[in-house]
Amino acid sequence: MEVHYPNGRKYQDPVISKVAQNNAKKSSYSNRGMTLEEDLNETNSYYLSNGIAVIHKKPTPVQIVNVDYKSRSKAVIKEAYFRQASTTDYNGVCNGKYIDFEAKETRSVTSFPLKNFHEHQIEHMKNVDKLGGIVFVILRFASVDELYLLEGKDLFRYWERMLTGGRKSIKKEEVEKIGHRVQYGWHPRIDYLKTLMSLNLL
Repeated sequence: MEVHYPNGRKYQDPVISKVAQNNAKKSSYSNRGMTLEEDLNETNSYYLSNGIAVIHKKPTPVQIVNVDYKSRSKAVIKEAYFRQASTTDYNGVCNGKYIDFEAKETRSVTSFPLKNFHEHQIEHMKNVDKLGGIVFVILRFASVDELYLLEGKDLFRYWERMLTGGRKSIKKEEVEKIGHRVQYGWHPRIDYLKTLMSLNLL
């Protein structure tokens, strides 16, 4: 059975294959074979356990419509649909402020495609921003394993540029100039709250 996210991206089984394990062993300290989602989940667990922030990945509601009950212990989902379009990946609170952000990756080394975002996600972030929430995106250029935090107001500007006939992507040079580089660490793995504090947003 194939399940797809609202953005069309195929759901990947969390079980790591032998090939992935071998690649992970060869990976550098900077990524250790982990995905952006895994790194962020580890980071948020660190924030929670140390009383720094409460931030979680939002669950995506799924409607199961067909299950093959070979036995009680071996039920297999044959067909399922996402019940609603997702908003953003993560939300929570830190220092009494609401945080709402999206995390995206690209294999491109020259730009970040705006097609990775959906209109309903942008509208959601704009609404949160209007009400005083802290809105941003974490962008990962997977090929070079670089992370950037891009504030919502900047993402909105590039989105509007696209809607008015401009580029359908954000050039990497633009991300480097407008975004804020986030370095990998150990504990926490991706300390994006430190970046927000340096911007006086927290």
